[in-house]
Amino acid sequence: MDKKQLQEIYLKPDYYWGKKPNELVDKVLEFIPDGQITNKKLIDLGAGEGRDSVFFALQGFNVLAVEIAPAGLEKAVKLARENNTTIETMEADINDVALPKIFDVVYSIGTLQYIRPENRKRQFGKIKNNTKTGDINVMCTFVEHPDVEIAPDWGKNECLYESQELQSYYKDWELLYSNEYIFDCKSSNIPHQHAVRIIIARKPNNIG
Repeated sequence: MDKKQLQEIYLKPDYYWGKKPNELVDKVLEFIPDGQITNKKLIDLGAGEGRDSVFFALQGFNVLAVEIAPAGLEKAVKLARENNTTIETMEADINDVALPKIFDVVYSIGTLQYIRPENRKRQFGKIKNNTKTGDINVMCTFVEHPDVEIAPDWGKNECLYESQELQSYYKDWELLYSNEYIFDCKSSNIPHQHAVRIIIARKPNNIG
């Protein structure tokens, strides 16, 4: 989906993705003990309507939610208020976003496919450079799979990753977790499947 489509979806009163956070948020907490969360800076790249951003804020992270559609950010702020917490927001395109500061956690789910293949090396370089030494990137993206067809709501501005591509951008980091799987989806009210790759990688101390 492009910016116009997302804006139209997010202008509707209901939360398109729901208010319950994605299961990936629990995986993040496995690698950051409760006692180490306070004051850690987390950026959610492609925050949508804020369901994961608000979850992280409730855990004690200082959260910056990044989203291309302003209506999504407005709903994210509203959701934060409903939960008696706060988040910062920034309107930007994941395809060329520049991270405004150094973060302890860079998190992205369902958005990395918008980075055009020719820009991926550059963009992942920016993300890695703006991650604090010893801390993590948590990335989830859609990948090619011989048993999975292109989703019916897949946009012309979205590009699948090769199965091993995402982790290749982190070959100089410590790979803490990697998993590829297929799941059922009903977005656009049309049942279909996605193949995804999840990685969690830590920036080693010997990289500035």
